[in-house]
Amino acid sequence: MTQYSEEEFQANLFEHLKDAFEHDPAIEYSHTPLWREFVWPKDWLTLRCSPVFYGFGIPRGNKQPVLLVPGFMSGDLLMLEMHRWLSRIGYDSYLSGIVWNTDCPDKTSRQLMTRVRSIYEKTGQRVRLIGHSLGGMISKYIVQTEPEIVDRVITLGSPFKSLVRAHPSVIGIWDKLKDNRSGLVGRNLKPSCATGYCTCGFVHSVLQPEPVTPPQFAVYSKKDGVADWRSCVEDDETLNSEVNCTHIGMVVHPEVYRVVSDRLAEKIN
Repeated sequence: MTQYSEEEFQANLFEHLKDAFEHDPAIEYSHTPLWREFVWPKDWLTLRCSPVFYGFGIPRGNKQPVLLVPGFMSGDLLMLEMHRWLSRIGYDSYLSGIVWNTDCPDKTSRQLMTRVRSIYEKTGQRVRLIGHSLGGMISKYIVQTEPEIVDRVITLGSPFKSLVRAHPSVIGIWDKLKDNRSGLVGRNLKPSCATGYCTCGFVHSVLQPEPVTPPQFAVYSKKDGVADWRSCVEDDETLNSEVNCTHIGMVVHPEVYRVVSDRLAEKIN
């Protein structure tokens, strides 16, 4: 009988299980205009030339806490521009502590829940969450789990619908990460991770979201080159805001910043 080390056993088990999750009914390829994403620096330049960037003509905050959650394959570095802008217009802005968002979304979400509780205890105020792409899906899971300490959620190009539609290359990268997970990249990923077959809280929050009191606003773009905009909108149209930018540009575009400032200042019951 062949003897396997623990590492060999886990590797063989992973390969055996991987085929079982080859087709995911909760994910669908969408041939979005991925080529447009190469022009996202133009969105950043547009922001720098906009009065919104300097805080003119928009509602200001009063030290309310805001936590920014980055998207898939990105980290706090991409959120720095919005982080600094929020601080300039009067909010108490926090970064997530995520260097590279490539790990199991459920694991990442639970770590961020601890951070949200810490911010809530520190400030004595419910936390506003702004999540880009996968970060928005994580934010929606957090508000379903911790609704009493979350004030509202704003998603930016997040395909949170039960049937996720995204570009094939993005889904392919996710599959490659699961195949080549290591101590630094996707170390907690499993074959079923973030698919409709997974039974974790994160996937449950996407497939069967629980109704909660804090409002959840969505920002979407029909020019999004990564996520199909139809996966990025709430059923209640009053919660949706359309912008004209790329997927990456969501975090550096003046239209988005104006919507974010309005939604952050919006009075809620």
